[in-house]
Amino acid sequence: MMWKQIISVLRLLILLTVITGIVYPLAVTGAAQTLFSEQANGSLVYIHDKPAGSSLLGQNFTTAVYFHGRPSSAGAEGYDAAGSAGSNLGPTSKKLEDALKSNIEKIRNEDQIAESFPIPSDFVMASASGLDPDISPESAYLQIQRIASERGIGENEIRELITSHIQSRQFGFLGTDRINVLALNMALDRLAGK
Repeated sequence: MMWKQIISVLRLLILLTVITGIVYPLAVTGAAQTLFSEQANGSLVYIHDKPAGSSLLGQNFTTAVYFHGRPSSAGAEGYDAAGSAGSNLGPTSKKLEDALKSNIEKIRNEDQIAESFPIPSDFVMASASGLDPDISPESAYLQIQRIASERGIGENEIRELITSHIQSRQFGFLGTDRINVLALNMALDRLAGK
């Protein structure tokens, strides 16, 4: 009697292992590749048939000729997709206060922004994942003068480029208007003839 139960249990274990360990993962992978191929493969963006990044992950654009994204606290150096995480620093954290002051000072110096002019919070604070690929339109507009000067392109052309890349709230009510920094920088390179 006991052996019958053991054999029944082993059969059920094998059946469930095959279903949940092989059949289900293959079905989900097949459906994802068929229905959502781009997303299932990382939403990669290509330049000259070579991957340049993902539209879902922020990248560290530091040169003056590009739009800069949000700061990142993912990994030791930031922008580490394997170390995706926020800083977990609270509002009373001295380390957070120092980082914010440093980010604000850096942005004011790079983009020649007056002390009295407010800087959008997304431009000085990392997102929860540390890898947000988007910035607010206001953050992009603050960078126009620097980029125009560095690239020798008119400020109005850059302003129009920013405006054309604004993505509205998801479903019309979730989140805020945003701009994907990688897509904007790729468009900027096309505008500049690169």
